Amino acid sequence: MNYALDNYIECHSAPEGDYLYRLYRATNIHTIHGRMASGHLQGRLLKMLVMMQRPKYILEVGTFSGYSAICLAEGLQAVGTPGSRLYTFEINDEMEDFTRPWIEGSPVSEFIDFRIGDAAVEAPRLDVRFDMAFVDGDKRNYVETYEALLPLMNPGAIILADNTLWDGHVVDPAYDHDQQTQGIRRFNDYVSDDRRVEQVILPMRDGLTIIRVKA
Repeated sequence: MNYALDNYIECHSAPEGDYLYRLYRATNIHTIHGRMASGHLQGRLLKMLVMMQRPKYILEVGTFSGYSAICLAEGLQAVGTPGSRLYTFEINDEMEDFTRPWIEGSPVSEFIDFRIGDAAVEAPRLDVRFDMAFVDGDKRNYVETYEALLPLMNPGAIILADNTLWDGHVVDPAYDHDQQTQGIRRFNDYVSDDRRVEQVILPMRDGLTIIRVKA
């Protein structure tokens, strides 16, 4: 999509709010890969999906700067389920000094449990069954992460997998030897063949796959 259409869509979608705007700006100024943050449109979609799914517990793999975590937690706040919580894991401990103050200073901090560690290892130790997950970690290990999380999901749960079109590289032969592209392709094929779930890829931003766990 061109810039004018992107701008039109954002102008006709719910605003992200000043706190998230400032976080997104700070992410792009102070981190190397600022565009990894979900941003306005995807952030509003995440909040909307939470309000539609009405989960009690959400798992996030890959906190990065905390933008998506805050959006997911906004959805939990809007739903108002007692005791609802987002558990979000960031494997890169170098992000903690940037991310934790933004999460703890947010209006929805009470809904967020931010942890440094590998979600595929640590999440099963929580003894929690999840109604929703947002996966945005190492693309090379998407299949392994998916298999680690699937047993933790309730029937009817939703798994959101980010970056599943990978800038179009999934269909570009020039990236046949790129490990992250290979990881995304392997994941897309794997989920497509998985009879335990049903799925659809949304061609927004870098691709977002919505996966529903069958009963």
